[in-house]
Amino acid sequence: MTAETPVTDLSFEQAMRELEQVVGQLERGDVPLEDSIKLYERGAALKKRCEEKLKEAEEKVAAITLDASGQPTGTTPVEGL
Repeated sequence: MTAETPVTDLSFEQAMRELEQVVGQLERGDVPLEDSIKLYERGAALKKRCEEKLKEAEEKVAAITLDASGQPTGTTPVEGL
């Protein structure tokens, strides 16, 4: 994945991997100011994407219903998913 790939097209894992790279570059401090600003903006968008994907996963897990023996009986639709 590259900075040209729209953040909305990234999976959680891809966004997290790229976010780690962005943080690493910013922590090293060897990036020119203008590039640092672009990296920071990209990192903020990647962070938001990761948070959205985690929330979706949490909602899906929360929607799973269990029977008396603790086995999944199906899922309850979560609004918006």
